Amino acid sequence: MIGCMSATLSQEIAVAAAQFVVEDGMEYAEARHKAARKLGGRAVKPGQMPRNDEIEDEVRAYLATFHAERQPQELRALRELAARWLDRLAAHRPHLAGAVWRGTATRRSALLIDLYCDDPKSAEIDLINQGLDFDAGGNGDAAAGQVPVLTLGARVPGWPEPVTVHLLMHDLDDLRGALKPDARGRSWRGDRAALQRLLAAEDAP
Repeated sequence: MIGCMSATLSQEIAVAAAQFVVEDGMEYAEARHKAARKLGGRAVKPGQMPRNDEIEDEVRAYLATFHAERQPQELRALRELAARWLDRLAAHRPHLAGAVWRGTATRRSALLIDLYCDDPKSAEIDLINQGLDFDAGGNGDAAAGQVPVLTLGARVPGWPEPVTVHLLMHDLDDLRGALKPDARGRSWRGDRAALQRLLAAEDAP
């Protein structure tokens, strides 16, 4: 009975988190914790929290139910925007990650681009030389350590609000591990060539 209750609570959190992801553009970690707090203020144990892939399943279900008509077009626009940024940042081994890569993005989603640099400062210098304004910060938890992040805005033609672009700075040595697939054999990120294959697949009849 306890195991059943735990599974039910985990699914409830995943469903609520999915709505936050789609409607508010939250990342999974933030959405998961907000959903847990929302569900009656119950104390949620770590083992009761849904995994990212479980939240993603609910995100896909939510999109299919409430955003089936517009989401594919918004995803396409974001992937085309991402392709331009991967070209722009080619010197820093960029890889697209997050909802835009995984196919669950809407216009509220941010672009997450991982950069694998010999020197993280080189990306900052590159943006400055391109005349781009950005904010520097950090991302990550205490266990994984802080990852330097550069944040800026980019435009999709016809959209009233800019798209947030997060550039996450990683050491070059991190690239090998970053390309490992998830438990279902799907990649968490892809380079420019991989993104082009996704775009070509969308164009196929």
